[in-house]
Amino acid sequence: MKDAALESSNRAGLNEWIGLAVLSLPALLVSIDLSVMILALPHISVSIGADSTEQLWIMDIYGFMLSGFLITMGSLGDRIGRRKLLMIGAAAFGAASVLAAYSNTSGMLIAARALLGIAGATVSPSSLALISNMFRDHKQRSLAIGIWFMCSMGGMALGPVVGGMMLEHFSWGSIFLLGVPVMALLLLTASHLLPEYRDPSPGHLDMTSVVLSMCTILPAIYSLKEIAKQGLQTLPLIALAAGVVFGTLFVRRQQRLDNPLMDLRLFANPAFSTALGGLFGITLTGASMLFIAQHLQFVEGLSPLAAAMCMLPGVVASMAGMLLSPIIARRVRPSHLIGAGLAVSATGCILLSQVEAGSGLSTLIVGYIFFNAGVAPFASLSSDLIIGSAPPAKAGSAASLLQTSGEFAFALGIAVLGSIGTYVYRTQIAGFIPRDITTITSGAYRESLAGAVSAAKALPEPIGSTLLHGAQIAFTDGMHAVVGVSGGLMIAIAILTVIKLRHIPPIGQKTPGEM
Repeated sequence: MKDAALESSNRAGLNEWIGLAVLSLPALLVSIDLSVMILALPHISVSIGADSTEQLWIMDIYGFMLSGFLITMGSLGDRIGRRKLLMIGAAAFGAASVLAAYSNTSGMLIAARALLGIAGATVSPSSLALISNMFRDHKQRSLAIGIWFMCSMGGMALGPVVGGMMLEHFSWGSIFLLGVPVMALLLLTASHLLPEYRDPSPGHLDMTSVVLSMCTILPAIYSLKEIAKQGLQTLPLIALAAGVVFGTLFVRRQQRLDNPLMDLRLFANPAFSTALGGLFGITLTGASMLFIAQHLQFVEGLSPLAAAMCMLPGVVASMAGMLLSPIIARRVRPSHLIGAGLAVSATGCILLSQVEAGSGLSTLIVGYIFFNAGVAPFASLSSDLIIGSAPPAKAGSAASLLQTSGEFAFALGIAVLGSIGTYVYRTQIAGFIPRDITTITSGAYRESLAGAVSAAKALPEPIGSTLLHGAQIAFTDGMHAVVGVSGGLMIAIAILTVIKLRHIPPIGQKTPGEM
């Protein structure tokens, strides 16, 4: 009777579920802002006269600031209050959105995007940590986190679609104004719907740790992005080495502090470390999405918006899987559901490896649906394991680790898997380039498929079309290599998860020792 009464008292009511909707919308928006620039950047560049370097900073500065401040903001929320920090961040995000929308110079837009990234870093860890306070019942919490994560992950995939639709009817500034009503809604309702929570004994915020964390994350993310774009260059390698050095100093300092910025003791929990490590590996495979998007545009000849629409069924499958996984896991052990899901994802990789240049869209779309749907259980359930494994006072820190590792993993995946795909492309394309082609044209073909598409237009027929077809075949072979590595990684993580998390019962059930 006592257990039943306790379970009933822990169950969330209507206010908490409405509060979840208020928390999920900003998470969706922050994720959309990561990818919405893909289609908008050409329009922005023409409007404000941004050169190639400024375009890169407009695109990347948001992600740099977001990833650089996540750990600091997660820990700060635990200290000063998660709702308080969330409201401060929401106000800053709304103001920076207006600044970005009405920017008339490249410098102004870059500064606005930087402020958006810093403000966005307050939203994800604070909202995810608040969910753990609002939903004390395990079944409800897992479903709530699944809904939040569905919005967070879905936003990145929906960004290009949203951007394309907005640009069809409005100016480029409209893509930033989307954030204003959402953040206004959060500010108006937060004090009524969201509880306040802070660590009762947080200790002071160690500013040295804050500086070390940023000196670790920012150079590392920068180097990985540059290596993915340009290959192994001196400056990115120096930045990567600097990030490793500062990271080592950061970890050593956290081990000595009584109130560290990042509590490394969380990694002593096997469920936490396995879920975080596995999710890192799964996020690595997200780089496959970029190859699929390029295949749709440069091999199948679709417009960016049409390519985004072809990828939309996979996004919908992923979001549906994240929503349903916590419900299914009430009857099935999470490790079994995750393992089966990753097997489905590996099957999707096999289907994608059968796609050929000019073979049509059906196999690619179905393979991408399998690929996305299969990783959904891990994405949803591992987030619940990570947040649920942390003490309530450290939920913000755990949430920031979850988000930061995702940023690192995606950047590393682009660098590593991108290098694999590029190596295969450049190896294969060499066999299609005649000796009498000029060095400049040959270099364009060797560089990338996008370069080959551009260079083919300047060549007479049938040479141009023949070389372009060869470049498309070489790129498709590179994509096969990337999805092959991704599928192998899926299987390895599935085996690790089934072994390491086999002791965790279905959601809402207790282990024999807890009876």
